[in-house]
Amino acid sequence: MDNLHNINIERSVLSSIFFNPAVFEDAAAAIKARDFYLPSHKYIFEAMEECEREDLPIDEEFVKKKLNQNGRFDEDAMLEILSTNPLPSIKPYVEEIREKSIKRDLVKLTSEITEVAVEKDLPSHEVVDLVQQKLYQITSESGNKEFRESSEMTSATIAHILEMKKRGNAGIVGLDTGFSELNRLTTGFGEGDLIIVAARPAMGKTSFVLNLAQKSLDHNKGVAIFSLEMPAEQLMLRMLSAKTSIPLQKLKVGDMSDEEWSRLNVASDEMSQKKFFVDDNGNVNIHNVRAKLRKLKSQHPEVSLAIIDYLQLMTGSGNKDRHQEVSDISRGLKLLARELNIPIIALSQLNRGVESRHDKRPMLSDLRESGAIEQDADMIMFVYRDDVYRMREEKEKEQKARAEGKEYKSDFFEKPEESAELIIGKNRNGPVGVANLVFQKSCTRFVDAGGIPVEVIYDESSIPAQDAKISMPQF
Repeated sequence: MDNLHNINIERSVLSSIFFNPAVFEDAAAAIKARDFYLPSHKYIFEAMEECEREDLPIDEEFVKKKLNQNGRFDEDAMLEILSTNPLPSIKPYVEEIREKSIKRDLVKLTSEITEVAVEKDLPSHEVVDLVQQKLYQITSESGNKEFRESSEMTSATIAHILEMKKRGNAGIVGLDTGFSELNRLTTGFGEGDLIIVAARPAMGKTSFVLNLAQKSLDHNKGVAIFSLEMPAEQLMLRMLSAKTSIPLQKLKVGDMSDEEWSRLNVASDEMSQKKFFVDDNGNVNIHNVRAKLRKLKSQHPEVSLAIIDYLQLMTGSGNKDRHQEVSDISRGLKLLARELNIPIIALSQLNRGVESRHDKRPMLSDLRESGAIEQDADMIMFVYRDDVYRMREEKEKEQKARAEGKEYKSDFFEKPEESAELIIGKNRNGPVGVANLVFQKSCTRFVDAGGIPVEVIYDESSIPAQDAKISMPQF
């Protein structure tokens, strides 16, 4: 296929380098030896690269010497290049060589697809993942970033300053978390970051990340969630409860006043307009996540945050040791975050060892299969509520007293609001520390300490005059 190569352009570029070796750097910055179609042209370019590395002249004699050392000298090819007129500017011709190289790679990829899908009969998810990796490799190598000029950098910097001013000088560089103390410690979640949110069961880690998602949605950013444990309808119920201040239990059974139904109607209409995507397939692996997120991001560029709930429920590929599987998953998520240029939040369980300590605040060593997770994550946060353990201890004391035929009176009572700590155990780009929050149990909502009271409702001016009602999903 003639449209996949142009021998004359290759000769002209190599001739121009021999005529003016100073242009070699421009060519080498944009193409590689493999981008040439003719093997003899590849070898000549490789010989030029060797001369450059060894600080030797890039001329006919030294290039010929390098080719002879490797048994690759082709006298006819060299004569044809030297007899070709040099170019006044090689840039468009170098770009053409690279363009045709990409097309040849794409044609080669079609053959590889046939080989792995038909001849080797690999599972479909492995074929899809291989194709996506190859495509990303081909496209990512299709261009090389040059130095950024002062005018462009200045404009970008001023635009950044103006954007920060729009945010109220809050010191938020990345994605707004919605929590002032967390923003202060993190300056927001950075693009390309892998963030781990870990906790023991019942601490509210799912509620916390849903609150993070809601903040992004309120700023008209897209959010994607992979929910491996909870159906999408239950996630939406929690988000609507947090958004409307209507207790989750009342939402579940539909036991609400007319005013609450009106609030729910307003919130549901607003949520239905958001770019919010949930995959509640309970059996996904890193290949599925990569494929689906790449597709979603290409269709909806506004997607700015992805959440995995939770990491230990994901499966790996092949019959690997579980620690190796988790290593592959965490590394895959980190690379995907960088590829899509969005933060990815992955929830994680903690080892039971934390329960045996007097101070039950989590540490990095408490992460289940922690080695790879700790290495790959840019940020690791722990959700901790002391009242969860205090309530558990009181119930154990009460059961023990009953078993002994004694009466037990506790001075501990369950509160509608509980103090919570968000412990930042690792922060690659900032300080570690603790953000103090309050967990409002009835609405499954975390707020800043001293923030919105649990009984606060919507502004009445936003509620329609009619008592519109909506039908709720059945569970």
